[in-house]
Amino acid sequence: MEVQVAQCAERLQRQEKEIKFLTAEVDRLKNYGCLGVSPNLEGLREENAKLKYRLNVLQKSLQEERSRSKPSKGMININSRLQDIFGVAIKAAYPDLENPPLLVTPSQQSKFGDYQCNSAMSITQILLKTKEQKVSPREIADKIARNIPDNECIAKIEIAGPGFINVHLKKDFVSKQLSSMLVNGVQLPALGERKKVVIDFSSPNIAKEMHVGHLRSTIIGESMCRLFEFVGFDVLRLNHLGDWGTQFGMLIAHLQDKFPDYLTVSPPIGDLQAFYKESKRRFDTEEEFKKHAYRCVVLLQSKNPDFIKAWKLICDVSRKEFQKIYDCLDVTIIERGESYYQDKMSDIVKEFEEGGFVQVDDGRKIVFVPGYSVPLTIVKSDGGFTYDTSDLAALKQRLFEEKADYIIYVVDSGQAVHLQTIFAAGQMIGWYDPKVTRVTHAAFGVVLGEDKKKFKTRSGDTVRLIDLLEEGLKRSMDKLKEKERDKVLTPEELKAAQTSVAFGCIKYADLSHNRINDYIFSFDKMLDDRGNTAAYLLYAFTRIRSIARLANIGEETLQKAATQTEIILDHEKEWKLGKCILRFPEILQKILDDLLLHTLCDYLYELATTFTEFYDNCYCVEKDRQTGKIVKVNMWRMLLCEATAAVMAKGFDILGIKPVQKIGVLQIEVQNMFLHKPEAALLAGLPQLLSHRRRAGHLFLPGARGVPTACLCKGS
Repeated sequence: MEVQVAQCAERLQRQEKEIKFLTAEVDRLKNYGCLGVSPNLEGLREENAKLKYRLNVLQKSLQEERSRSKPSKGMININSRLQDIFGVAIKAAYPDLENPPLLVTPSQQSKFGDYQCNSAMSITQILLKTKEQKVSPREIADKIARNIPDNECIAKIEIAGPGFINVHLKKDFVSKQLSSMLVNGVQLPALGERKKVVIDFSSPNIAKEMHVGHLRSTIIGESMCRLFEFVGFDVLRLNHLGDWGTQFGMLIAHLQDKFPDYLTVSPPIGDLQAFYKESKRRFDTEEEFKKHAYRCVVLLQSKNPDFIKAWKLICDVSRKEFQKIYDCLDVTIIERGESYYQDKMSDIVKEFEEGGFVQVDDGRKIVFVPGYSVPLTIVKSDGGFTYDTSDLAALKQRLFEEKADYIIYVVDSGQAVHLQTIFAAGQMIGWYDPKVTRVTHAAFGVVLGEDKKKFKTRSGDTVRLIDLLEEGLKRSMDKLKEKERDKVLTPEELKAAQTSVAFGCIKYADLSHNRINDYIFSFDKMLDDRGNTAAYLLYAFTRIRSIARLANIGEETLQKAATQTEIILDHEKEWKLGKCILRFPEILQKILDDLLLHTLCDYLYELATTFTEFYDNCYCVEKDRQTGKIVKVNMWRMLLCEATAAVMAKGFDILGIKPVQKIGVLQIEVQNMFLHKPEAALLAGLPQLLSHRRRAGHLFLPGARGVPTACLCKGS
């Protein structure tokens, strides 16, 4: 069926091109007084109308076939599914419209349904401009609604206001999708063709310590890699290290002076940053040392073995320090620094020269790119290559050797003009077509201190990244002890909670902000367990995971229930939570399009708060208030808890956040105090519980109206 649709659409496209050509010919002849109408044109128009009708029939049949077909193991992107359905309806209603707008969004208010199609207003404007037809949006919406094919997901359609099409989903459709997700796991449909994406991120400089400026590129890049890997891309994670250049001349010269036996005895360079500063001071103040440094650069670039060894020694010291950071942040990355491209640069210069793009300016070889006022310098006046040359070589290698379909540079906004010029040069010389290969700069703003200035130490120095992470660990432990978590967790559990909260909070604080903007770094805000923070979400996740455990419901029981129990969505909070869970694929699709990861953070926060509304209003486990014994387990609601936790876990994984089984919410104490006591004892124990809450922080599920997590019996 899909093949037939594609063939019919292709024939239609060919005919429409021919019709345009013949129409233009007829208009040209009319201008010369030949008023006859081409019979060939009329015949084509008649056949074209038949083809359009046939295509609409086939597309409707395809939609119906999809509705009846065996469900995929991957989660359905409901928004995309609705766009397919409305695309068919709009094409059937207005077959002459080319590329009609498809505007489908989740409804902001439940009274307007679950989703809205807002295409009618745009189509009104198109018809008025292109065909001079004045049709009301409501009339267009009505025509679209009448042409919606049979499908598995829409229960009813309502037209509201000037022409909004409100969509109500079928409850059994949502229920089946939730069950499918629980059985098959949180996964997306397989990509038709596995594409390759190269992500360039982190990129510190050798002999310099990673500082707070590298934090954003490293965190954002790692999360992007995880997202693309999850949806099925072949991801190459690249660390474009600054490991080549004139600075290595002064470093090697200083190494030779300080450790003359470096070729036979490994030099004990403890602090490479101090070593770099010493060599830079000598380079700036000692003329003889400066000359020696230049000679070292020449010998290094000529691949002298002794100088290559010195260079590798310096690089190895830096690598060990970088790896400490990557281990803390759970980052995996392949090193491919500027040195990797050195042998490719002569060919890059030659290719631009042969293409006629090179101009000579005061001994430099430069390339002007249309639309950019500052040229690229590909050869300096002394014959050396530049960052422009190495970046062009890197771009070409990724396009031709790696055969990338998509290249993403996670680099700060200050490099925007440079990178756009590099990309434009690649297009100009014919390396890639942007319609086929996507090359993108995922720019990000700077990290600010709480004074809203660039984040620096009190002495004005750049904050070392390792110091920042160690401070995060210290503050995380202080927070846990303040809440007396150390009294309820084993040392191993406390250590796991410390690292989970510390590094999770640092990552989330960055990722939850729009990467394009600057953001203010504040440990106090990121460690706050209220609001849209990692601390809040980690506590919420741990509590959701504990619900089944406290009710003595094991994983096997939940897995069996997922295959046998229908998920009922009659309560408005059940319905709201079910729909929110299933929006996960469309959230990820949006991020794949715009690379803005804060959308995922906003979604996870929305999911957590939506779950709280559900949990506040719906019994999961019912107990006898006198004896505390379980009298009923509402298993479909337990499955909703499990589905929420599964999606949150996958969201955390994409963000690079590691939740832990226990953060110390005093659940056992709460359970012992209340679960098996009659109502009078429960009421008598409330002051003691509230005292615990004041001392130990939030005991309750976030947002719950003063009901202990362990009681589990709330709502209606």
